[in-house]
Order: sequence, then C-alpha cells, then structure tokens
Amino acid sequence: MTNFTLSCPTPLHYEQIVLAHGGGGRLMQQLLDSTVQPIFNNALLQQKQDCAVFTIGDQKLAFTTDSYVINPVFFAGGDIGKLAVCGTLNDLAMSGAKPLYLSCGLILEEGFAISDLKIILQSMQETAQAAGVSIVTGDTKVVDQGKGDGIYINTAGIGVVASNVQISPQRIHVGDHIIINSDIARHGMAIMLVREGVAFESQIESDCADLSGLVHKLVAENIDLHCLRDLTRGGLASGLLELATTSEHRFEIQETAIPIHDDVQSACDILGFDPLYVANEACFVLFVAHEDSEKTLALLRQHSLGSQARQIGTVTNVDKNGPVILQTSMGVNRQLTLLSGEQLPRIC
Repeated sequence: MTNFTLSCPTPLHYEQIVLAHGGGGRLMQQLLDSTVQPIFNNALLQQKQDCAVFTIGDQKLAFTTDSYVINPVFFAGGDIGKLAVCGTLNDLAMSGAKPLYLSCGLILEEGFAISDLKIILQSMQETAQAAGVSIVTGDTKVVDQGKGDGIYINTAGIGVVASNVQISPQRIHVGDHIIINSDIARHGMAIMLVREGVAFESQIESDCADLSGLVHKLVAENIDLHCLRDLTRGGLASGLLELATTSEHRFEIQETAIPIHDDVQSACDILGFDPLYVANEACFVLFVAHEDSEKTLALLRQHSLGSQARQIGTVTNVDKNGPVILQTSMGVNRQLTLLSGEQLPRIC
C-alpha cells in the first residue's frame, strides 16, 4: 500500500493579520499558540475545548463565546442570526452541557436596513426559544458606513454539565471509534454557491442547526462520550487534526465511510474545494469506546440530525505527532495536514 504526504511551502510567519488567520487551519492555530494563549494563559484555557468547563460550588458549568462575520448574511438554510445562536449552542453541546442563557452583541454598520435587522433578531429569538434558552443580555455598537460590512454578531453562552459527564481530548483512548453524525460540507458549499452565483438544479442548503438536543439525548442514555468536536471552520480534517495533536494519538479514517451528498461533492469539484476542509454547522465527530459504538450509532440515527451517523475511523495508537491518516477510495493512505491558506473566508 502506497503512503504519501502533501506539503505546501507557503510562508507561515506574518507581521500582520491575514484572512487565513481566521480560517481554522495552520495559521489560525499558530496565531493561537504563539500570540493569544501565551498572553491569556490559564488552566481553563489550556483545556483546549470549544468552551471552558469549571465548577462553582457543587455546580459544573460550561461557558463559551463566538463571533459571526458571515458573508452573505442571508443564505439557503439560515441567516447570520440563526447561525450565531446555533453556533454557540453547539459549542456548549460539545462539552455535554445543557444550554441555559445566551448574550447577543451587535456591531452594526451605518446604513444597514432595520428591516433586515428585525428579520435577523427574530431568527435568533425563534432559534433560542426552540432550544429552550433565553437571550438575556447584550450590547450594540454602530460603526461608520463602509467600515462594518453590514452586521457582525457575537454570542456568548452558559450551560450546566452533569457531574458524571467528562468530555475532553485527554479522554481519547486507543481503540475508540470515531463517529460522525451527518454529511459534510453542506454549509460551506451553500455559502460559496451564493457568492459565486452558481445555480444547481437542486439548491444546496446549509446544515445550520442546534445540536444540543441530540447530544443531550446521548448524555441522558448514559453514553460515555470521551470527546466531541463540531466541524465548523476547517471542516472534518482540521477538527480531527486538532484532536489528534492535543490527545497525542493516531487516527485512521476511511474516505468511503464519510457521508457527503452528491450535489455537494459536485459543487466542491466545480469550485475546486476539498470537502474534508469545508465548514459545517450541524456536523460533529464523537469518540466512544468500541463497545459503546453500536448503541451510540443507534441513538444518533433516531434523531433527524443523526440519521446519517456512521463510524468513519478508529484511534489506533499513541503518537505524540498526532497524525490523521485517510485511506482513500483508491486504497492509498494519505496523511492529512492543516491548510496553510484560507479555503473559505467569512464562512461563519
């Protein structure tokens, strides 16, 4: 069996911020490791999860924040408001938390239509209510016309974690099965088709949705979830690489097991994108012991957001380099790497 590794000589050290620093790839990881984390360094930040998990008294809580700068703000399957709520709910869900409250910070550009703002805020409210959470605090700022690109939204969220739930990259073990809940690359392709003005016979819609109910179902059934990660910026490949590096394990995944819709694959082919690196908004991977795999898959498939759930790989051995090996449909082993550049800017 042939093995090969792709590499790119793109320079990785910059004196100024470039778009790729926000793309979920190698440059973003470098920015976090070399600049952000050393300055803010503390034990909670070193958890390297989608949110911080901590205890106050006898209550275990999860806290997270995220900002949304997507272009366009309205897209097939959602808008920036729905995205902002779902994104933060999903970050909380990745720690096994039941979401409680959200904040909403608005940065508005002078000239942005109030009618559009009302639609976005209503979308946020409806999405939050459907999840059983409230938006309880926030802030609004306005910037000069031409300096804000319409609207940016920041949401923070807090949730409660059951005492018996322990989800982190450090709990990934040799033999764990790697499971994905849904098909990949729909969100990124929905956005890019609008930007590029490409029309398909069947419209591709973003998978933007709230995952907290699905994860809570697994927690309620006492599935011992070792680790969860939602596959937003950087897609499936970047999410797996981050976890493999943090946990210091080797992952092996099978390309033929990864679900992707035919129209999404066609869009990736036409626009020249690797679907493994394309952003998702309701797609996540979970790591469970092999003996819990079948029960986990059965539970996932009972939910609309888990109906396509599949095992896509295995944690094979301890490896401090954290490699992720993809067995392609041609039977070739390809070692995945973080992208150096920006494949999809302003995607979430």
